Amino acid sequence: MSGTLTIDDQTIPFTDGQTIIEAARTAGVYIPHLCHRPGYTPHGSCKLCTVKVNGRTCSACTFPAAEGQKVVNNSEELQEARLRITQMLFVEGNHFCPTCEKSGNCELQAVGYHLNMLDSHFPHFYAHRKVDASHPDILIDHNRCIFCNLCVRASRESDGKDVFGIAGRGIQKRLIINSPTGQLKDSNISVEDSAVQVCPTGAILVKRTGYKTPIGGRIYDQHPISTIACKKRETDSTG
Repeated sequence: MSGTLTIDDQTIPFTDGQTIIEAARTAGVYIPHLCHRPGYTPHGSCKLCTVKVNGRTCSACTFPAAEGQKVVNNSEELQEARLRITQMLFVEGNHFCPTCEKSGNCELQAVGYHLNMLDSHFPHFYAHRKVDASHPDILIDHNRCIFCNLCVRASRESDGKDVFGIAGRGIQKRLIINSPTGQLKDSNISVEDSAVQVCPTGAILVKRTGYKTPIGGRIYDQHPISTIACKKRETDSTG
């Protein structure tokens, strides 16, 4: 089964089972997002992909595409809401781009550029979260985690493991490691795991690889996220 919907008055085809964000991506239409990745179960946690469907507000990554839908993606109201969400993500953690080795490869940073984010708007939390450098090949900087759940889903759905989880609510929410000690070194994670590669920020890093590609030559230094996101395919979920 297939059909068409419209996004900002542009006719977009879809196939049965596609969500709005996947129909849009396949047609080359970018809807900002951070917690979505093709091939993984939709989660709807970041809310950046919020759109209006026939006047109803919904997350494009979880809402099924259907015949005749009229989707609004680029309104001033939605762009303002996305900007505020992105600004909140920056201040709730410690995202200091000039000193982060993920700069230029970071989806959060790239979304900020896409939304023309010029300041953080809100007061910084200056969160005090731990860094887990216990594993010989992988480091987790909890200060940069945005709780997108991508590593949780990747570990379960792609790697066949259960390395990560999210515990707590609100300001107490945190990424946890499912190991006897709660440390990464005592888990069954491997540097080849999809869960290590899928993080949209600098929260999960592979050691001794940070500056192999110089700043200025990285993916979002070369192309805007709106272009890169629409080139991704289902196989991206494996690496």
